[in-house]
Amino acid sequence: MKIIFIACLLFISSTVLAAPSHIGNVKGYTLNNAGELIRFSNIVFDGGKVVAIGAQELRQSYPNATFIDGQNKVLLPGLIDAHGHVMGLGETLLQVDLRESQSALDAAKMVQAYANSQQGLAWITGRGWNQVLWPGKAYPTANLLDEYVNDKPVMLSRVDGHASWVNSKALEIAGITRDTLDPPGGKIVRDKKGNPTGILIDNAESLLLKYLPKTSEAILTAQLNAAGKHLLSEGITSVHDAGIDVAVYDYYQKRVAEHSLPMRIYPMIAATSAQLNQLLEKGHVQDQNDWLSVRSVKLYGDGALGSRGAALLQPYSDDPDNSGLLVTREQDLKPLFDLVLGNGFQLNFHAIGDKANRLALDQFADSFKRIGGKSLRNRVEHAQVINVDDIPRFKTLNIIPAMQPTHATSDMNMAEDRVGADRLKGAYAWQAFLKQGSPVAFGSDFPVELSNPFFGLHAAVTRQDRNNSPNKGWIPSEAVTVKQAFRGFTLDAAYAAHQENILGGLTEGKWADFILVDQDIFSIPAQNIWKTQVLETWIAGEKRFTKTP
Repeated sequence: MKIIFIACLLFISSTVLAAPSHIGNVKGYTLNNAGELIRFSNIVFDGGKVVAIGAQELRQSYPNATFIDGQNKVLLPGLIDAHGHVMGLGETLLQVDLRESQSALDAAKMVQAYANSQQGLAWITGRGWNQVLWPGKAYPTANLLDEYVNDKPVMLSRVDGHASWVNSKALEIAGITRDTLDPPGGKIVRDKKGNPTGILIDNAESLLLKYLPKTSEAILTAQLNAAGKHLLSEGITSVHDAGIDVAVYDYYQKRVAEHSLPMRIYPMIAATSAQLNQLLEKGHVQDQNDWLSVRSVKLYGDGALGSRGAALLQPYSDDPDNSGLLVTREQDLKPLFDLVLGNGFQLNFHAIGDKANRLALDQFADSFKRIGGKSLRNRVEHAQVINVDDIPRFKTLNIIPAMQPTHATSDMNMAEDRVGADRLKGAYAWQAFLKQGSPVAFGSDFPVELSNPFFGLHAAVTRQDRNNSPNKGWIPSEAVTVKQAFRGFTLDAAYAAHQENILGGLTEGKWADFILVDQDIFSIPAQNIWKTQVLETWIAGEKRFTKTP
């Protein structure tokens, strides 16, 4: 396996030349690699890495260290989001955000206000609408958008990123009419007369995406800077970026060579990239200071539950003629799995429905027998609705479920409608995975969900939304402990990226990535975990964010 090392030639970090740093008087928590929770009050780091953690006597052991009074604040390892979309978050922060819209009409008015404030834009884009939360729960239409913006094309991504709401101008530009065929793995929603309504699901979005303005380095810079600033303010020091194209692949390497990545990134190459073979032939990419590591590929199995695109073994309970979509054809799975695993890359497969999960497990088993790759810590991203008979297969096949706790609390208002009570027995099953010994890597799937990791910690422990609903939590048997949730956002997330020896904790030799927060998540009532505020964020022993008063 070839490895590209991004060397930091001609660059000497100030942390290497400086004296050791010592932060004392803190309420510190970390996990060791055995998963044991360790408390400490002092931490010493040098050259960007942890030298020691312990009690007050560390001050005598390192008398020349620069001492910083932690003022009795809580100190935690930097949190790792094991599934997010960095550039998607940056894009969302720079466009109209429809997450808080109360109806389709309300969303259309928000789009109009944004369009009026951005006269120079050729396209109006946005994200975050969710018809399930609106009165009537019906999909919005192009006709409604036309009433508010009709002189420019509009494309608005659903909150899960698996459907888009567009206006008639956008349909016209893409040439989408009643005669346009649904592409494989996609659906053009139509009215009773067969005319497009303005909703494009999954691969149908590709009919329009090619007409959007081309991504430039300036756009990538704006997106990464916006996302980085936001994530650092929430205590996220490392992100597993779930699906990048060749432009972002090249751009990340440019930024790490300039020493300007805002946080650590573990990107997954999108299997849809036309350059997939070439990128695999280049081998792993590894920055010597662990800011960037590229050794995984993201494959796409199905759509999302909210848009009824998740692939199910049996039809949807609330749509008996629909069993969802496979965005990658079943016959294409074997060559793709063989290609990725055969090149020594970790394979991370997007699977939400029970059919997509089973197809993934079946193909992993088949490819492992023929070409190997079982030790690559392969993952299923989301692992959301699973037939209960398939859960033990994750352990048998060494497949890591990479799951997002806030998906459960967002989906609980419609999940039973979609799949019925019986199929929920294998849905959002965090505790079931942990009991069988599967490491569970937690994340948020931002910008589908809000990126704040304390929202995820709260949802994992309580199975409630931030209004303490429902009472005692939704399917409370699958709730996890605070320690388990903490591990999912630290040690197990690091393990899922082959990084447990350098990240995910504050034991000796690991990078000094840590945060200071305003409350102790291990002692407060669990319902208050989401209220935690990040006061400071440090990466490699350097302060990257300070909360303003």
